[in-house]
Amino acid sequence: MGRNAQGELTSIWTPANVITCIRICFIPVFMLLATQSRDVAGALTQPALAIGACILYILLSLTDKLDGSLARKRNEITDFGKFLDPIADKLLVFSALLLLLADGYVNVWFVFIILFREFLVSALRMVASAAGEVIAADKLGKAKTAVTMVSLCGFYVSFALTSLGVATLSEWILGISQALMIAAVVLTVVSGLQYFWNARKVVFRV
Repeated sequence: MGRNAQGELTSIWTPANVITCIRICFIPVFMLLATQSRDVAGALTQPALAIGACILYILLSLTDKLDGSLARKRNEITDFGKFLDPIADKLLVFSALLLLLADGYVNVWFVFIILFREFLVSALRMVASAAGEVIAADKLGKAKTAVTMVSLCGFYVSFALTSLGVATLSEWILGISQALMIAAVVLTVVSGLQYFWNARKVVFRV
């Protein structure tokens, strides 16, 4: 990855941005594995595909913070990365949520609330940025993201175990994942309200 004589970046293809792009490219692969692991009735009939979907989703989730941390550590923060990283994060969450919704594991209102919050925060950040202000992610927002990702990973661990016939452990993990999803929705609402409150002076500025 090149820099000019002044040490400035000369390419958007930093290691962090490459990781982000790889993450986006593998999201459809995860979705394909997850959907093909079930038959038309929704039953898990392909253990290898269910396990593959589980492992891939966990790996993609673990890279969620890797690209940002790598960019900061190497001092390679780019506008391209700022644009792409949030998109990758949202695609990773909503790809799993939509599949879970289609299979009846999450409520449609859960998906709506999470989606509405993402639109709200994105809009608030755009308005704040135009006003020369930055609305940084707070602890509640980070907690919401962490709980959501753990919950989603738990669902797919449960599905992988179900496909292997480990029913008791699978049901236990599924119950925990559903409880964490409810907690994630609560955190989504609270953190969304906090973002709005923090940006109130910008939103209601004449």
